[in-house]
Amino acid sequence: MTNIPETGRTPRVQIRLAIIQILVFSLLFTLGGRLWYLQIRNGHEYADEARSNHVQRVVQPAVRGAVLDARGVPLADNETRLVVSASRTELMRIKDRGKAVLTRLAGVLDMKPQDVMDKIRLCDSQTPKPCWNGSPYQPIPVTMEATTQQALQIRERPEDFPGITAEPTAVRRYPAPGGARTAQVLGYLSPVTDDEIQKAKDTDSPHLRSDQVGRSGIERTYDKELRGKAQVTSYEVDNLGRVMDQTKSDPGVAGSSLVTSIDARVQAVAEYELQQAMKTVRNETDNITGRKYEADSGAVVVMETKTGRVVAMASQPDYDPNVWVGGISGQDYARLTSKDSNYPLLNRAIQGQAPAGSIFKVVSASAAVRAGYPFDDKYNCSASYNMGGRSFANFESKGHGPITLGEALKFSCNTVFYALGHKEWQRDGGLEPKKDAHDWFYRTAREFGLGSETGIDLPNEVTGRIPDRHWKQSFWDANKASWCKQGKKGGTYVEQIAYESCLEGNQLKAYDSINFAIGQGDVLVTPIQMATAYSAISNGGTLYNPTVGKAVVSPEGKIEEIKPEAHGKLPVDAKTVADLDKGLRMVVEPGGTAAWRFGGWPLDRIPLRAKTGTAQVYGKQTTSWLATYTDDFTIVMTISQGGTGSGASGPAVRNIYNAMYGLTMDGKDTGKALLPKPEAKLPTVHPDGSIDAPEIKPYVPPSPEELAPVLAGPPPLRHD
Repeated sequence: MTNIPETGRTPRVQIRLAIIQILVFSLLFTLGGRLWYLQIRNGHEYADEARSNHVQRVVQPAVRGAVLDARGVPLADNETRLVVSASRTELMRIKDRGKAVLTRLAGVLDMKPQDVMDKIRLCDSQTPKPCWNGSPYQPIPVTMEATTQQALQIRERPEDFPGITAEPTAVRRYPAPGGARTAQVLGYLSPVTDDEIQKAKDTDSPHLRSDQVGRSGIERTYDKELRGKAQVTSYEVDNLGRVMDQTKSDPGVAGSSLVTSIDARVQAVAEYELQQAMKTVRNETDNITGRKYEADSGAVVVMETKTGRVVAMASQPDYDPNVWVGGISGQDYARLTSKDSNYPLLNRAIQGQAPAGSIFKVVSASAAVRAGYPFDDKYNCSASYNMGGRSFANFESKGHGPITLGEALKFSCNTVFYALGHKEWQRDGGLEPKKDAHDWFYRTAREFGLGSETGIDLPNEVTGRIPDRHWKQSFWDANKASWCKQGKKGGTYVEQIAYESCLEGNQLKAYDSINFAIGQGDVLVTPIQMATAYSAISNGGTLYNPTVGKAVVSPEGKIEEIKPEAHGKLPVDAKTVADLDKGLRMVVEPGGTAAWRFGGWPLDRIPLRAKTGTAQVYGKQTTSWLATYTDDFTIVMTISQGGTGSGASGPAVRNIYNAMYGLTMDGKDTGKALLPKPEAKLPTVHPDGSIDAPEIKPYVPPSPEELAPVLAGPPPLRHD
């Protein structure tokens, strides 16, 4: 017999087994507890860490499409520059987070180290510019103007510049061919914002953080077509930014090119002549104020009458759109947005508003005919018009006796239109309007396209204003409180006006309609609206949407033409349109208000029509307007605080026509016509998408000797 249990285990063995069992259960309990801790207690933290091993995209922006004039001359394109960029990911791996590398880079680029470091810091709500608002995994441009020597130093010493590249890159350029900046029409680019990225997220044209997007002008309207599609390469990276694998690569597609209706040669002429007209009139004395004319801003539009296509559009003051390339400096931005520079970013052709003055009289003549006043009847053109003890004078208090509406346009007779506007106000019920009031003058203005957008393919067009009864009531509702607070009976002029407006500013008064009939008072129009209206008279009555874009050309050479579209018809019959045309022709014939500026023009070969206008603006000098057209083109020019229509704008408009048709001041052919007929065909597009661009020469303005014939003799007494 032995003392060994039946299990064959000694007590010592059993003790050991028990200890082992305890250890195993302890380990299992510990493991279970750890799993609970990892998956339940702190699961969200480790999920976040796992998510930090994610996919990042590196974007190679697409080459932006060019903007071309009607003949294929680049107005905006791309040039290859040496761009020095920094990889923030690589720099952050270095012990000092790349500080030494960036300091060395600053020395090579002749920049301050802090300026370089500021360029690559990430933007947030606390970080002032400059900073980078794109992806931190994207190479960040430090300079777009590196020299070849600087680029070689960086590339030949990679050990001194880890994470730094110097590569040729396509950068936007605005070449101003022939001196044609076309600034406000083209617009400019700047980096996309987070809000824009979110808004475009689910559209057919989403934004990437590396995108440069159009901010104004054509660059904005046709941004989707011009931008193309960037090349995107996806990498899997860990939470330290280390690349683990390349997961996907989407090839990029270059942007399409946009052919516009702008003719760079005519654009250069329009810009020069507008600027020169403003310079000239600043040397002349305003007889009303006794001061030199300020001529603080202006615009000119050249348009095809039968299509609405814009051949040239200039606005003053202007700017060089190249200041935006690579990021605008604080100094340049302040200059472009300051009151002292008079806001050159504004496109006065579509955003400048002013009373129309006498160029509005084609609307009033049309309204009169609709109201039952025959065009060829006689209406008294007296020296003044009296209403309720108040006298409304004709220009320079000159009368012409009984005249037709056509002659009223020729002489720009205010009193004829004063009387017609007053009579219609009375017929509509005066201060107690009839329920079925026709309001022919206000209605006709709206049906001429005034008081609403023309539909031009440029952003931020303003509507102008037609101060009818509805507008008067709305304006009074919005301003009554301030008028009542400011107004004072028997006070200053401004206080008295505020006092009267407080009491009855919602009423359409007789003097409102009298002033409205000659384009004065509260009416506001834009140059593009008046160009559209006068083009309609020229083409027989069709109101076209003005357009700058003419065709979109894909990188493969596929052409998508942008067809002209009409948005309405003039509210008068063909006979009235023909009568208006005859009256406007008389304006440039002997005795007309524009005749002294168009002496020698070959009216038999190139019929020309015109209407002068001088608009009064409270607190400012008069605004110059001149609206003209031939069978093919309409030109409208305005100069704020520039004086009379023919006096300030006349010489410039004449010079634009002379350049387009190739004429001397006495009407002889120079053989150098820039655009005697609208450009009907598109530029030649090759199968690879490239487009032929003809050479363009700078505009050479006429010499004083060449201008002499038109300056011979004094202007007529009435030159509006």
